Amino acid sequence: QVQLLESGGGLVQAGVSLRLSCAASGFTFGTYSLVWYRQAPGKQRELVAFITSGGSTNYADSVKGRFTISRDNAKNTVYLRMNSLKHEDTAVYYCAAERGWLHFWGQGTQVTVSS
Repeated sequence: QVQLLESGGGLVQAGVSLRLSCAASGFTFGTYSLVWYRQAPGKQRELVAFITSGGSTNYADSVKGRFTISRDNAKNTVYLRMNSLKHEDTAVYYCAAERGWLHFWGQGTQVTVSS
């Protein structure tokens, strides 16, 4: 059974850092691209960052230079390090695993940044 379980969210003040984790199981983790998405209240889900199976990364312009995505294939875990958090980073953050037409989602973790 495929499972993606996010953790590390919470309520923080602007300017601090958080690290989100997403532990995966049930599929060949190392062969998938991994993606962090977020959805703020009243807004569409947006891609935040992704990392390919080969380790290439890309980021939304809004988080570039502040967020870092990484993966540990030995632990079947993907991370999102978020520095200098802003109020506008408040959202539910989801991790996803993607390979071709295969696409698995986690349940999400809430990040709330108070200004």
